Amino acid sequence: MWYVIQVKTGTEESIKKQCESIIKKEVLTSCILPYYEEQKKYHGAWHVRRKILFPGYVFLVSECFEELFESLKNVIGLTKLIGTGREIVPLTEAEVDLLKRLTKDDHVVEMSTGIVINGKVRVISGPLEDMEGYIKRIDRHKRKAVLTIEMFGRTVEMQAGLEIIEKI
Repeated sequence: MWYVIQVKTGTEESIKKQCESIIKKEVLTSCILPYYEEQKKYHGAWHVRRKILFPGYVFLVSECFEELFESLKNVIGLTKLIGTGREIVPLTEAEVDLLKRLTKDDHVVEMSTGIVINGKVRVISGPLEDMEGYIKRIDRHKRKAVLTIEMFGRTVEMQAGLEIIEKI
């Protein structure tokens, strides 16, 4: 099962390291911090950078919820486990499938490439391919797309790299 912990934005990397060192390997299958690639222009050239896909959240994979919950009490900087009301619930199968589809094995949403046809975006390559319905808006200047997806039991916005190479 995949669980989500909320942390203070900017502390995701240190919380991930804490979880990996404090929680036993038998309890924590993996600790995931997904990223997305974006392009940034500086010194006259475009450079690929990685940014955290969901700032303020770290994903934990575990089949031992009770032991995981107890172990998390020793993690400094943890805000809360995400759930509905008083109940802590794992991500749904659809949410996990979406994350796996977007990030592959390295947990990074790579840059996608698209074109604009009659004002509509069509992604021709990359992880955003066939996900045009999720795209809320694009910023051609920053080479980014803002997507609206269902995650953590609610609708959230996420950013991903999208380079528009042609406008027809």
